[in-house]
Amino acid sequence: MTETPAAGQSTDVVDILTADHRDMLELIGQIKDAPEPARRRELADTVIAEVMRHAVAEEMYVYPAVEKHVPNGAEEVEHDKREHDEIVQVMKKLEDTDASGPEFLDLVGELEAQLRHHIDDEESDQFPKLRAGIPAGTLVELGEKVQTAKKLAPTRPHPHAPHSELFHKTIGPGVGMVDRLRDKLTGRHTG
Repeated sequence: MTETPAAGQSTDVVDILTADHRDMLELIGQIKDAPEPARRRELADTVIAEVMRHAVAEEMYVYPAVEKHVPNGAEEVEHDKREHDEIVQVMKKLEDTDASGPEFLDLVGELEAQLRHHIDDEESDQFPKLRAGIPAGTLVELGEKVQTAKKLAPTRPHPHAPHSELFHKTIGPGVGMVDRLRDKLTGRHTG
């Protein structure tokens, strides 16, 4: 996975989220190229964990900033949350599907299409608005908060969990802890 720069260098939230996008798409490409079902499963579990961490961090810190600093920000955030929900639904199906069957790769393709659409929306429209409306130092602070949030976030899809800042800041770390414990006990690879 793409790492943030070494100490002394600052990376803003847009750079971090953009790097996450590249990593997610690269993992999906690896799934599609993997000949063994066990490797496809391992890679799928990793991409699911990465997407969950990313989405939760966005909902905790980025979306409140979008609502505050971007024209029509509340509407954009609602649109993004609907897309996150659709992505979570596909990831839940993917998590429950045998990696050796044809449905698995169909779901990987569906996840890829949804991620590409969401990524395009953010990178072509929303991220430039964030950079235009928020001071550079604040974007770096947001990036630090996002990196911390990703360490505590759930690693599994939870289709019935709300996509809200309050939920993620209060209940989310506990859900994330349980997910990481389940991952460890089951040998699930999450990056």
